[in-house]
Amino acid sequence: MRRIRAAVTGAVTLSLLLTATGCGGGEENSGQAKKTLTYWASNQGANLEVDKKVLQPELDRFEKETGIKVKLEVIPWSDLLNRILTATTSGQGPDVLNIGNTWTASLQASGALVPWDESTFGKIGGKDRFVDSALGSTGAPGQDPAAVPLYSMAYALYYNKKMFQEAGITKPPTTWDEVTAAGKKISKDGKWGIGVEGSNLAENIHHVFVLGKQHGADFFTADGKADFTSDGAVAAVKQYVDLMASAKIVAPGNAEYAQNQSLSDFAKNRTAMVLWQTPQSTFAAQGMKESDWGVVPAPVAAGVPGSGKQTNSMVAGINLAVFKNTKNLDGAMKFVKFMTSDQEQITLNKTYGSVPPVKSALQDQAFSGPSLTVIRDTLGKSAAALPQVPEESQFETVVGTAVKELFADAAAGRPVTTESVRAKLDKAQQQMPKK
Repeated sequence: MRRIRAAVTGAVTLSLLLTATGCGGGEENSGQAKKTLTYWASNQGANLEVDKKVLQPELDRFEKETGIKVKLEVIPWSDLLNRILTATTSGQGPDVLNIGNTWTASLQASGALVPWDESTFGKIGGKDRFVDSALGSTGAPGQDPAAVPLYSMAYALYYNKKMFQEAGITKPPTTWDEVTAAGKKISKDGKWGIGVEGSNLAENIHHVFVLGKQHGADFFTADGKADFTSDGAVAAVKQYVDLMASAKIVAPGNAEYAQNQSLSDFAKNRTAMVLWQTPQSTFAAQGMKESDWGVVPAPVAAGVPGSGKQTNSMVAGINLAVFKNTKNLDGAMKFVKFMTSDQEQITLNKTYGSVPPVKSALQDQAFSGPSLTVIRDTLGKSAAALPQVPEESQFETVVGTAVKELFADAAAGRPVTTESVRAKLDKAQQQMPKK
């Protein structure tokens, strides 16, 4: 997903998903439907208008090549999941849509999406065109994927060069202890070490999932049961909230920050570090030049990033899915093939500051800059997919809310203890479906 990232709002009712009927094509008659497609695109750029300007010329080119007109709607992340859930039950939805890759298994359980078996993948050039880490977030293990990767992203640690220089910090941090030490040097006189978005539920999940991996926890057992109160899970959540609660390198106001609000502080020399996914488009929109910031891999406890406890990012990204009841399946497949072609992958990922999940496009020189090199290496070596379970979207909601409430406690000066963290996570676990 994106920070290009999803801010899942409200409680997600998976019962709606599991009774879904699928949809697509809407009001078109069968003849007209073959000449049109409806496409729901997620908000990837600085705002919705930017996305329209980026995508429309590409959709026009697709129409020129195929004779199929694509009706575009760009949907903000705050609305996207609920729009999709409503579409799966109402029958009024698009033919093709973007989904946050962490939602894929949840939406797969609805039965509303076209499964991508060997035959279906064959229509777009084959499954082996895609990077393995991206394919790992396309559906539940042991099942045919419910979507194909479109844009790939990973977290890295970005630092404000001016603020580091003013604080006398000559080397960017690579471990959490170093992040804390640098943050304490900076956190004074209205300036802060690192930014968080405490009210952004999905952002909370992304970071506590990674910290969970670093503490040896997965938040779900091997058979898919919620496991939010293990020692590792509790330690992960406490470590993240303690950036504000005990280390005091996060401004208390960050407890109320939602999507992209930490960017302004970073760009205006108020916050020295952010864990981010796509700087090229989002930092530039805040007036920053590439020379204003530096980048290193997201921190680990010690050593260098890798697998297991050295995981330092979730596999972030956007998948492209087709509704099973589309009235123009052939056209939808042509559109997916077009969007995952090398030319489109290079054009769109270059524009958005993400990297292509298509192997051949990933080799293009456009993706060899410092930040994108870090992202490529992270996706290849040290990123892990969030749990691919049907209840993943509920996990984002209930645990993301627990972290939000703990940040509120920290901001108000209330103690954040192992016991209070475990209590919040136990409450979250009680809201999950019983297995």
